[in-house]
Amino acid sequence: MEQRTLQCLQQNAKERSESSANTAAATTTSYSLSQTSTKMSMQELDELRKKLGNVTASSNVPQSAEVTRKMLRDRHNKKNPTQPNPVFPNWVYDRPALIGDFITGSTPVGEPAVAIGSMPLAAQEQALVEDLLFVLIGVDGRDITAQPVLGRQNRSFIVDPTLDMSVKELVNRILPVASYYSTITRFTEEKSSFEYGQVNHALTAAMRTLMKEYLILVTQLEHLHRQGMLSLQKLWFYIQPTMRTMEILASIASSVDKGDCMGGSTLSLLHDRTFNYTGDSQAQELCLYLTKAASVPYFEILEKWIYRGIIKDPYSEFMVEEHELQKEKIQEDYNDKYWDQRYTIVQHRIPSYLQKMADKILSTGKYLNVVRECGRDVTCPDAKEVLYTLKERAYVEQIEKAYNYASKVLLDFLMEEKELVSRLRSIKHYFLMDKGDFFVHFMDLTEEELKKPVDDIVPSRLEALLELALRMSTANTDPFKDDLKIDLMPHDVITQLLRVLAIETKQEKAIINAEPTEVALSGLEAFSFDYIVKWPLSLIINRKALTRYQMLFRHMIYCKHVERLLCNVWISNKDAKQYSLHSAKWFAAAFALRQRMLNFVQNIQYYMMFEVMEPTWHIMENNLKSASNIDDVLCHHTSFLDNCLKDCMLTNPELLKIFSKLMSVCVMFTNCMQRFTQSMRLDRISLEHRSMDGPPNQSERTEEAEKKKLTTKFLAEHVDALQSDAGFEATISKFDSNFSTLLLDLLDKLSIYSTNDCEHSMINIIYRLDFNGFYTERLERMAIERSQKATV
Repeated sequence: MEQRTLQCLQQNAKERSESSANTAAATTTSYSLSQTSTKMSMQELDELRKKLGNVTASSNVPQSAEVTRKMLRDRHNKKNPTQPNPVFPNWVYDRPALIGDFITGSTPVGEPAVAIGSMPLAAQEQALVEDLLFVLIGVDGRDITAQPVLGRQNRSFIVDPTLDMSVKELVNRILPVASYYSTITRFTEEKSSFEYGQVNHALTAAMRTLMKEYLILVTQLEHLHRQGMLSLQKLWFYIQPTMRTMEILASIASSVDKGDCMGGSTLSLLHDRTFNYTGDSQAQELCLYLTKAASVPYFEILEKWIYRGIIKDPYSEFMVEEHELQKEKIQEDYNDKYWDQRYTIVQHRIPSYLQKMADKILSTGKYLNVVRECGRDVTCPDAKEVLYTLKERAYVEQIEKAYNYASKVLLDFLMEEKELVSRLRSIKHYFLMDKGDFFVHFMDLTEEELKKPVDDIVPSRLEALLELALRMSTANTDPFKDDLKIDLMPHDVITQLLRVLAIETKQEKAIINAEPTEVALSGLEAFSFDYIVKWPLSLIINRKALTRYQMLFRHMIYCKHVERLLCNVWISNKDAKQYSLHSAKWFAAAFALRQRMLNFVQNIQYYMMFEVMEPTWHIMENNLKSASNIDDVLCHHTSFLDNCLKDCMLTNPELLKIFSKLMSVCVMFTNCMQRFTQSMRLDRISLEHRSMDGPPNQSERTEEAEKKKLTTKFLAEHVDALQSDAGFEATISKFDSNFSTLLLDLLDKLSIYSTNDCEHSMINIIYRLDFNGFYTERLERMAIERSQKATV
């Protein structure tokens, strides 16, 4: 017995020493057995070497394990090309004596001379005790041999069929312990590979510690056997307490193996097992020991993340995964979701006992990481070691403290040091047209330039005019005015909005795929502001937010442009009032239509600025004062922009199309009126030149007055003839009809949306545009017709 034990142990020790000499990374916790002073003969040693030499190719590690390791290694190397996983040399897996499990397919040393069944019962028992002591440490006996295993099967054994039935029954009760030992040994050897991660490494190390205690027990039993004090019944008695432990360890090993568990999923399995053994104190204590040991490397990663904002996860086990995104692209790419995609939660890596706190764990590290990337080193002052416990409240308190600290640090950093609210106010001044004198001055300076086709505009000239307008208005007091820039877009605002709305939530795709407008744009249609925002404020004021600001700005500046055109028509019409026109009806109709258009545009602007943007802005500003973290700030800012876009009718394609047509009718009307006024002005100038030859005296002044009356009369007749010939009255009537139809359609649609979709703010437009009930009767008639169609 002693000699066979020493043979196997010396061979194992030799091969393990060769392993440690070739690679230091392959060193693991190894079990040890007590050695005896008995010397073995050279002949027996040669026989054992011959036995082991014949089976070096028959590795117990299944092919699937090699495939799994390669797959995990390739996946890791793909994610971390600069930090590839170390690899054990092949001989570590090809030499079965290194594993410590049964070496199957070999011929036992020294075949028995006679069958064990022919021996006396006492002799059978002693022989079986010796065999069982070998089998319990993974070495085949003479009469008990292990069967080869395929994949994740449990180890089975063949017992000599000639054995006495009473002895055989007792042997079969003890053999499951050997099967458990084989399962645990194969598991610890396989999961010790680098590819399976630190959590599995820690779990296998804890299992090896327990297996060392088990091997000490077997050694003690062997000592009793050598003294002749160990019977089969005593062996069964001594092994029973260990059987339950080995069964639990083998069950955990099989479950981890079958589930391909790594990292958080391994910890979830261990935690669930610990809770499931609530009624069994010994089993629960065992699982608690394993879970505590396995969670140590995971909690080390967690501590670095929640206390410093650093991820050091070489084996991709942690619940938070880092992606390679550059913060500089936030201002360039509309679809760059840096805040949402730089760090993400991987659900299957979350331990079940941290599931409720996963979002806070993610946010805590993200907040600290932002501050760290600004060059400031931050460490949570309440940092304590996180240890596994069945009381989840302990984790909650520690994570809550870290979360509160991280959110406060980042919020104070953005609000106070980076002046976030002041930045937002600066953007509001320009994009939401808060500075009225600046815009009047800027549009006066750039009016002629913006009338040109966009290809003929020199951006540097517009930049110079912008700077001049900023310096000569109240905007000069804004400390961030130099961050305002000119941007000439490739498409008009209506096209941009309709493309965004056509695919609803896929706004990024719309912005990326938007093609330049086929029709040549004027400078005003392509004009927009842009704003330079640097890290970390670009987390809040990112490209998506700036695009929304630009949509609002372009919508409002176009309304302001139409208002200026209508006001210019009003100024030019003053000249026409001095003529005594015979057909004053058509001219009065034109004046009335111009006033209705002006009233519409001005009321729409008033509604957007003072009933939508200002109240919504004040709500956002108050919410920002009470915000407790950066996610709240992002939410309030996004909500502000979304509400502004929605209440300004920019998120409803149907309303947007009607509004666009109304603006087009107004612009076409102003062009028509300006052409008429220009024609009349040219005729007047030509007549005046013919009547003025030199400085007038008294008689010439009298004659000039008479000529002026004749000129006025002639111009009036000329204008009457002009409007009669050109069908001017019909043109004005057509403009009036188109404008009224579109306006009624808009009011009708607003009434439907405000009632059906509970968009109550939009009903304020109806009250403003129909303040005297002028359109009420027609709207009621349209509502009756619509209800009649619905009932048919």
